[in-house]
Amino acid sequence: AEEEGTESGFTLIELMVVLLIMAILMAIAIPTFLGVKGSAQDRSAQSDLSNALISAKAYYSGGGSYTGTVAMVAALNSAEPELTFQAGATASIVHTIEVDVAADNQTILLVDWSQSGNCWALEDNNSGAAEGAAFGAAPTGDKYLEWYSGTGGIGACTTTIAEGAHTADWSATYPSIASTAF
Repeated sequence: AEEEGTESGFTLIELMVVLLIMAILMAIAIPTFLGVKGSAQDRSAQSDLSNALISAKAYYSGGGSYTGTVAMVAALNSAEPELTFQAGATASIVHTIEVDVAADNQTILLVDWSQSGNCWALEDNNSGAAEGAAFGAAPTGDKYLEWYSGTGGIGACTTTIAEGAHTADWSATYPSIASTAF
């Protein structure tokens, strides 16, 4: 006579326990992944600004000034072909940097948008004094700023946000957390 064995397989409860464990693991992993992703996007924007500043300083050291905004945009587009430089508001486009040169041609402001929704600004002030109404950062040297640009990264970074009354928000290094919306 042939013996009948027990049926092999998983019970419904065993399958539910496995699905519950997978859901818990995903609930832990997804926020961590999103945090790392946003941080990487911010670092990409910072890297773009640092590369742009190196090219701008090379231009400055060659002529003793940054010339006007339009001339700097052309020079930087030529020197850094992997980035796009423009005068005026930076649209929500990765690797597009807004350039603004102060009236005395001794200070340059570079602004970039990160896909994480933050705007990043970098200023190099060679004038020997605060720029006053031209830009917010003072005194001389390189200064950095971050601010939140809008919900879900939609919006634009503009120098009008970075300039003016926000002198206290500039720092000697990139801030580690986003500032509130300006």
